[in-house]
Amino acid sequence: MLKIEDLHVHYGAIHALKGVSLEVEEGEMVTLIGANGAGKSTLLRTLSGLLKPSSGAIQFQMNGKAHDLKRLPAHRIVGLGVAQVPEGRQIFANLTVRENLELGAYSRRQVDVKQEFGRVFELFPRLKERLNQNAGTLSGGEQQMLAIGRALMAKPCLLLLDEPSLGIAPALVQQIFKTLKEINRQGVTILLVEQDAYLALQSSHRGYVLETGELILTGLSKELLDKPEIKKAYLGQ
Repeated sequence: MLKIEDLHVHYGAIHALKGVSLEVEEGEMVTLIGANGAGKSTLLRTLSGLLKPSSGAIQFQMNGKAHDLKRLPAHRIVGLGVAQVPEGRQIFANLTVRENLELGAYSRRQVDVKQEFGRVFELFPRLKERLNQNAGTLSGGEQQMLAIGRALMAKPCLLLLDEPSLGIAPALVQQIFKTLKEINRQGVTILLVEQDAYLALQSSHRGYVLETGELILTGLSKELLDKPEIKKAYLGQ
């Protein structure tokens, strides 16, 4: 579904991504782990069209047709079926839960989205209870549910998640990851960036390890969990 080849991204003179190549197959849940500043969020922002790469290729395949994401603006990428849940949630605090969800479906505004509301409420019943409440009054975990729900309202084929566990109580983190696995089982392909390497690798099919802008390891998630260098660097073992 997603193929990235020799991707380079700069912030001015800073070389943030250095020849990154990775693939995500349809139906997979793939995780990207690495230390702070490794370039994980930069990669997701580039895939979403928020950053423009210096060079390289980003190909998104859907319904037998290939799309060059490098050439498309962010709103066109969302329209193709790629939605991002950003780091820090970035919900609209002064709008209600309902209004935040409606904005998630903005690119589909001529379409009846009742089915997507029902799906979001089935996954996150708490959002239905808070429907007319201002999003800024929700807890951190509830805001993360809302950010994921907002992305799902776009009816994505590929969901990009940036640090979904950040700043959330451990009990709610487990609940959110359980829901992410259910979203994946329902047919949504997921590329996950996550600070909790153990939880990310436990939840995903395959993993990539990014270090100072370069991929240094890749493999099945269960195999990466057993690698001594992963245990030492990311699992505290």
